[in-house]
Amino acid sequence: MPLDHLQVPEELWSRENMRAALGVRDIGTVFRLLARHTGASQTRIGAAVGLEQGYVSRIIAGRKVSSIEVLERIADGCRMPDEARMTLGLAPRRRRCAGDMAAHPRGGQSDAQANRSWREDVQAATQLWEGDVNRRDLLRQTMFSSAGYTLPALRWFTAPAPQPVTQDGRRTVGQPDIDTIREMTATYRRLDNQYGGGHARDAVARYLHQEVTPLVAEGRYDPTTGRRLLTAVAELTQLAGWQAYDMADHGLAQRYLTHALDLSRAAGDAGLGAEILAAMSHQATYLGHTATGVDLARAAQQTARRAGLTVLAAEALVMEAHAHATAHDDRACTVALHGAEQALDRADRSGDPQWLGYFDEAYLSAKFGHCFHALGQHHQAERFAARSLRMDERYVRGKAFNLALLAAIHARHDEPDRASVIGAQALTLTTQLRSARAVRYLRDLQAHLVAHRRRPAVRHFITRVDAVLGPRR
Repeated sequence: MPLDHLQVPEELWSRENMRAALGVRDIGTVFRLLARHTGASQTRIGAAVGLEQGYVSRIIAGRKVSSIEVLERIADGCRMPDEARMTLGLAPRRRRCAGDMAAHPRGGQSDAQANRSWREDVQAATQLWEGDVNRRDLLRQTMFSSAGYTLPALRWFTAPAPQPVTQDGRRTVGQPDIDTIREMTATYRRLDNQYGGGHARDAVARYLHQEVTPLVAEGRYDPTTGRRLLTAVAELTQLAGWQAYDMADHGLAQRYLTHALDLSRAAGDAGLGAEILAAMSHQATYLGHTATGVDLARAAQQTARRAGLTVLAAEALVMEAHAHATAHDDRACTVALHGAEQALDRADRSGDPQWLGYFDEAYLSAKFGHCFHALGQHHQAERFAARSLRMDERYVRGKAFNLALLAAIHARHDEPDRASVIGAQALTLTTQLRSARAVRYLRDLQAHLVAHRRRPAVRHFITRVDAVLGPRR
């Protein structure tokens, strides 16, 4: 999907009133001038620059924009020429030639950061952490864009070999510092699985900003230590993105996952990169961007094979299958599922990293169940969904998801009473969670069962959902 750039007349950027607004970073005036000379609505401007229409409206009304990352988004979305960028206080960027753009029509973005250094990756990530802690309202106005994953994925495959990650900072960084980050990540990951993404998301952002930033930005480390440090930081950044995704902060989640991929690339960790690409695919498919979900899953497969991690290739094939199923492509889904089964048969799991511990038979069964459910193959879906419940009880959120899936299968198979009983079990677990995804699955089930609300079991379930989660909007 191409980026939804504004078509701005080149001469507009050289107008005196536009230059004056850029010089003082008066983005409200910039947006008003854009609307006047392009006819674009606030919604159209927001779509181009990756901001919600309501936030665009507040900027036009006088709200200041100080975040460099948001200014970069605005400049990119408007395709500002370098002179305008520099007037705004941003670095100039070289544009691709027409031939390069034609060779990669889905890109649509500048290539300014295609070959950026690991230091620039670190700086961009630390700015995100700081912005998340101090300017969360602004960050949450950012919208998800499937095209926003194009450049990071392209950079993953085309960037030169990683540079040595070494720095002469004020503070010595050693293995104990890296071990601490890994232990904190493991703790936060356990809390995420048990209580949902909203439980510790703020704590993870603060930890990244307050504890990790001084290590990566001001630390002194040799190439070996630096590479291990960036790998650990990339893993925690990926978790922060996953938590934001679970809380339906999809634009913010996309930015975290993008930075996590860049950090893993700088660290030369192909395995973690494959896992992050699979997470990107998961989010894109969940939001209905199935073509992007397929592309990212295939990118994860190629990366996993390059890293020699067969189990990761299997996971990526499952993600591809889910995207195909959501797009109602029965044949492509079946091929991908068969490939995943074959890959798992060959996989040696003795050396799996800790972040892949969730990928077990129950998780695989749940993904198969989702695929068959999306394709309307109810008996197959029910069999795999039931099997997914034979799972590690520490994954409370996962069990809530799997129960909701099984209930949805029964609801669609015209078994509303059974769906209501199983849905009530999912609701009980969801009350322990802070997970927008868990709530969405229950709301979807509730909406599907409304047609049967005269049945006592169904009416009881619908009423209980409203009592626990609040009235439906």
